[in-house]
Amino acid sequence: MDAHLPAHHLPGDIERTSLSILNAEFEAQGVRLSGPCAPVIRRVIHATADFDFARALHFTPGAVEAGISALRAGAPLVLDTNMALAGVSQPSLARLGSAAHCLMAEEAVAQQARAEGTTRAVAAARRAAQLYPQAVFAVGNAPTALLELADRIEAGLRPSLVVGVPVGFVNVVESKERALDVCSRFGVPAILAMGRKGGSSVAVAICNALLYAAVHAEDPADRGWQ
Repeated sequence: MDAHLPAHHLPGDIERTSLSILNAEFEAQGVRLSGPCAPVIRRVIHATADFDFARALHFTPGAVEAGISALRAGAPLVLDTNMALAGVSQPSLARLGSAAHCLMAEEAVAQQARAEGTTRAVAAARRAAQLYPQAVFAVGNAPTALLELADRIEAGLRPSLVVGVPVGFVNVVESKERALDVCSRFGVPAILAMGRKGGSSVAVAICNALLYAAVHAEDPADRGWQ
């Protein structure tokens, strides 16, 4: 082994060691994670090193199971940033016969935003709702996109799952509270990071947790990682 390499330098080993440390810290705090939500919470904390997400993440009843079932049935993922799109597990999507999409950079979306006097995030959410009405929608950046999805749900949209984890200070808390209210009233499964925290990395962590569960690849070895 190269003397300059750290003890843990292979991807699978890093992930396993990180999760081991995470679990040990939970045990020290007297916290026990169990049930279908536990792998999602662990993966978000693994991605952020922020234990606050153990309290901030909110799951409507059966949300994790609904997301996994939808992905196994080939439901597409729709993400609100190309950064998030780049982070989701493409091999897992391919095994499921599905795909991920982000419409933010499409010229049609830019034209629609200009014509309607709104943001690209809102225009992209509207277009995605038309193209992929039963998708798993993941919003990690733009609270306006999450608010638009809530409006579409009130108007009849029924996505397979809404992942609402935008980050920031303006409209963020309000967008999550509205999404929780609307999803709860209309029976749409949702995973939300209540409060200000979130981000594209959190959206990716949640999506990958669902994808790995859908293809039975929670352990890195099942993904071909050392």
